[in-house]
Amino acid sequence: MYFIKKNNKFSLTLEGRNAVVGYLFLLPFIIGFLSFMFLPIVESLQMVFSDVRIDNENYGFTMQFTGIENLHRVVAVDHEFNRFLVEEMLRMALIVPAIIIFSLFVALILNQEFKARGFVRAIFFLPVILSSGVMIGLETNNSLLNSMAEIIKEGNLMKSSVTKVLEDILVAEGAASDFMKYIFMIINQIYNIAMASGIQIIIFLSALQTIPPSMFEAAKIEGATSWECFWKITFPMVSSLILVNIVYSVVDYFIRTDNRVMDKIDTAIRKMMNFSFGTAMAWVYFVSVIAIIGIVMAIISRRVYYYE
Repeated sequence: MYFIKKNNKFSLTLEGRNAVVGYLFLLPFIIGFLSFMFLPIVESLQMVFSDVRIDNENYGFTMQFTGIENLHRVVAVDHEFNRFLVEEMLRMALIVPAIIIFSLFVALILNQEFKARGFVRAIFFLPVILSSGVMIGLETNNSLLNSMAEIIKEGNLMKSSVTKVLEDILVAEGAASDFMKYIFMIINQIYNIAMASGIQIIIFLSALQTIPPSMFEAAKIEGATSWECFWKITFPMVSSLILVNIVYSVVDYFIRTDNRVMDKIDTAIRKMMNFSFGTAMAWVYFVSVIAIIGIVMAIISRRVYYYE
């Protein structure tokens, strides 16, 4: 309830005041969305059901209604798009849990008391800056960085014989072979996982700092170990932020620059100037991502612990 009647007057409850503050924080985004994004989104939806032609004389484009022809081409004809979409979904299902576990582990370490803690926290926030669009452009277009990457790659290939032998031994046929393949895949992707964990680490760190120390003190008095404190106190108290980080990680993964679906959409729209087909792929991709987020939220929200 947002309102309560007191002395024949309606006043905001605590929940109502919190809702007002939340809407005030969302207001700039809502205004910006309605002013700059709403009409382009509606126009792109029209392109899905139209044949878009460039009008060079009037410096614009024309649209002729074609029904679901573009959607049929995306879903039933273009098998490459469907293959890329399924492969990216499978990669997301493998990478996102690793990002969540890594970010929670790092946040637990950064929440401890040690010297130069602020400096170490700043270092772990660097991936957020380095993964920005400008830095990615510098990384991909800089010949010096590319040559350094090649040298590092060659050095790793020369020194990876022991690791390769260990992988061949552990990844053997049996019940645990798939699990060990997943572990080695995560190890090989540790750089990308660290680069994608900056925001999640900050969110987990803020959640850990809201846990009252008295809860841990009471648990220690009762004889609980650190392992039991983690599963009985820390994990339930940050479970709501785990859901937030999972949703953020899923969205962040699907808009990565190395995403083959995004690259195919970009090629169709910008290079081939096929706006109708590219927009249809974008909307199918968007709906698929929304469906995945809905399924994830429906499954995980049942296990989330909310506290006042």
